[in-house]
Amino acid sequence: MPAPAQRPLSPSLAVVAGGLAAGVIDITYACTFWAIKAGVRPSRIFQSVAAGLLGRQAAVGGGAPTAALGLALHFFIALTVAVVYYTGARYAEALWRRPWAFGSLYGVAVFGVMHYIVVPLSAAGGGGVAPFDLLWDGLSIVVHAFGIGVPVALGARAALRGRAAVPPAIGSTSTVRA
Repeated sequence: MPAPAQRPLSPSLAVVAGGLAAGVIDITYACTFWAIKAGVRPSRIFQSVAAGLLGRQAAVGGGAPTAALGLALHFFIALTVAVVYYTGARYAEALWRRPWAFGSLYGVAVFGVMHYIVVPLSAAGGGGVAPFDLLWDGLSIVVHAFGIGVPVALGARAALRGRAAVPPAIGSTSTVRA
């Protein structure tokens, strides 16, 4: 008996799946790295995310509620990263046709924006860029490339693959066929 045909994910669900996968990979990496290196508990990692909104002292002093806030913020950021990539991929066919190449580049760009702009400007950043730590930042770049960028690119690919036509790039007069 043939296997029943599987329905593809809706575009929204595909993008959310990519964002959630990226969020799980990223937070698992951070929790594992800091547990091994310094014995840091996951709740403290989550609080460090909340510190971007609340400041370090308030986040650490807030206990479980600020840890929960940090985890929620982490996944909000991961989903935002996925939606931004999907939005670009709707207009640039190469982004969803070549998810490994462009997703990994996007992941590195996300690392750069977070490390050099978002965190320094946040309440946790203290107004400056943290010094580059070869082990943490080097591994973080690899994780951002393949654990964040590629999953969101694969989510965008799944969201756009079934379309009869992808909207043309801005300024283009032709329609690209999928």
